[in-house]
Amino acid sequence: MPRRSAAGRKFGSLARGLRLAVFDVDGVLTDGTLYFGPAGEAFKAFNILDGHGLKLLQAAGLKTAILSGRKSKPVTHRMKELGVDHVIQGTGDDKMPHFERLLKKLGLAESDCSYMGDDLQDLAVLRRCGLAVAPANAVEAVKKAAHYVTRASGGRGAVREFCDMVIAARGARR
Repeated sequence: MPRRSAAGRKFGSLARGLRLAVFDVDGVLTDGTLYFGPAGEAFKAFNILDGHGLKLLQAAGLKTAILSGRKSKPVTHRMKELGVDHVIQGTGDDKMPHFERLLKKLGLAESDCSYMGDDLQDLAVLRRCGLAVAPANAVEAVKKAAHYVTRASGGRGAVREFCDMVIAARGARR
């Protein structure tokens, strides 16, 4: 069962050492729904509170990144707007090599990073990062691999919930 003791000691001790917070996009920063326009263009909806949470994490001194299996212009636009430090898209189902390259580039250890993912292709990274997080709507295998499962669903405040908890654990003021 996922450890929802995040408000307690375990989450706090894992969160205090974080230097990088990495997020999947579909199902985490969005609710996972894809909308298509008449010309086949994809639309995604992002939660404004989640976006502000990312900005608060950055202000608290953490680097931010996304690691997404899909490639999307709306994601590129939104992440630029939010000032996300590293935007990695189009990874397909094997995200681990991209995660490892990012860590090497930044000179970080796996334990320096958190990762929030919601589906099976996120499991490898979740099992290797220092703080594994799943939104409430994640598949069961992901929830079982997570150190913490948010109360909120992806695209509905899960990212903000996590960001607020990390900031509180680090003693940063907002």
